Amino acid sequence: MNAKLDSGIATLPVSRQTFDEVLVPTYAPAAMVPVRASGLDLWDQEGKHYLDFTSGIAVTALGHANPEVNEALTKQLNTLWHIGNGYTNEPVLRLASALIQATFAERAFFCNSGAEANEAALKLARKYAHGKFGPHKSRIVSCLSSFHGRTLFTVSVGGQPKYTEGFEPLPQDLSHIPYNDIEAARAAITDDVAAVIVEPIQGEGGVIPGNPDYLKALREFCDKTGALLVFDEVQSGMGRCGTLFAYEQMGVVPDVLTSAKALGNGYPIGAMLTTTEIAQYLAVGTHGTTYGGNPLASSVGLKVLELINQPAFLGRVKEASAKIMANLQQLAADHPQVFGQPRGMGLLIGLPMAEGVKGRSKDYTKLCEKLGLMLLIAGPDVVRLAPALVVTDEQIAEADRLMRAAVAEFTGA
Repeated sequence: MNAKLDSGIATLPVSRQTFDEVLVPTYAPAAMVPVRASGLDLWDQEGKHYLDFTSGIAVTALGHANPEVNEALTKQLNTLWHIGNGYTNEPVLRLASALIQATFAERAFFCNSGAEANEAALKLARKYAHGKFGPHKSRIVSCLSSFHGRTLFTVSVGGQPKYTEGFEPLPQDLSHIPYNDIEAARAAITDDVAAVIVEPIQGEGGVIPGNPDYLKALREFCDKTGALLVFDEVQSGMGRCGTLFAYEQMGVVPDVLTSAKALGNGYPIGAMLTTTEIAQYLAVGTHGTTYGGNPLASSVGLKVLELINQPAFLGRVKEASAKIMANLQQLAADHPQVFGQPRGMGLLIGLPMAEGVKGRSKDYTKLCEKLGLMLLIAGPDVVRLAPALVVTDEQIAEADRLMRAAVAEFTGA
């Protein structure tokens, strides 16, 4: 093979088949290949239009190619890209200050993804417990059917065997309990627990909101045993649930919070937020990242935060949520043989498949895609809707029309 790169490689025709030829087969992407998008509108290689109600799995909260986010990134592109963690930079200091001002936190750590943010949170929890109480306090408690990332540590904590099979031996000293089960939590959270990590609303586990009483009980049990309470808000945060972070609606303040996904609106960034007392246990040299907190990601994150964390913006998220929920409730009432009642918070919504069609959520979303509507699943039994937070009433109505048309095809009506 010629070591010199073929000058035509950048314009080489590619297709969905190219994926099967050149990429590791960790995904099974759709047949269509998106090439351009704006807001919630997306076009594929054939020029077909789609209404995107996935936002890249709750990532592009401000829509594709948001002009204000683009401007922030472009300005930073022409100023300073990367400097390394031997130096700090102005954008990361501004972003950290803004997140601290907007939340319970007093310290921030930045990385590149939700998995890295959760990895940092779990490492911090163990470091804190070992330093304050001793090495006996190391167990991590999480929930069955949770999802915290794809590193070996976070996927083991996630409690879904389908993601850990074949990767053994797994990290040890982990316990998994049923979600929203107070008595199971009471029994599991004992003096040897370093941390409890929980999603305020389970995403991949079926879009199941946490019961406020359950989350308050976790807070109580952690306080009693000296364990840290970690809220994974990678998917539920950054306005997705109608407040900047979902914990604000639960009456519970965690010790550590993780964020990613919408924080960069598509630019990779993750954050771990905590208090000064806890943060001191990750002293110099105990943890790090090459790219985390670089000027590009931080500039984007700051602009995203500024745009989302406004009362009028968050109020509109709740208004849009109410409209979509009403449509889905009526859809389920009209077609009880296909759907159960919707559930969720804000613009993270799950529509369960009815008993007779369980396991067929992907079949339904494929029909929607064929008709021009992009949806997600949350496991084989739940359709997941996570549109950009800037979704309009007209787009909500169009999604309802397309979902109904897909039901007609699904049922053969």
